[in-house]
Amino acid sequence: MHLLILKTLSAGPLHGYGIARHIKRLSEEVLRIEEGSLYPALQRMLVKGWVTSEWVQAGPKRRARVYRLTASGRKQLATEVSTFTRAIEAIMRVIQPA
Repeated sequence: MHLLILKTLSAGPLHGYGIARHIKRLSEEVLRIEEGSLYPALQRMLVKGWVTSEWVQAGPKRRARVYRLTASGRKQLATEVSTFTRAIEAIMRVIQPA
């Protein structure tokens, strides 16, 4: 899930609901990240320094917490993409007929 969140934030800052909606839309509704997993993941990423956050006004009486990728988060994204790509390539070697 970190990979999907980091990739989403690489396009620009978003609030949690926007992150979940973006992933759902781009995956053509195959991938759905529930709040119960999204916000704990974002909190872990804040602690690791991969993202920062700030509260912004989202209406006259509402605020939203917006997350932004850090330089450390960009490095982690590259690592996650590399690891994922290697895993997919290994799986393809196993499932492809000889």
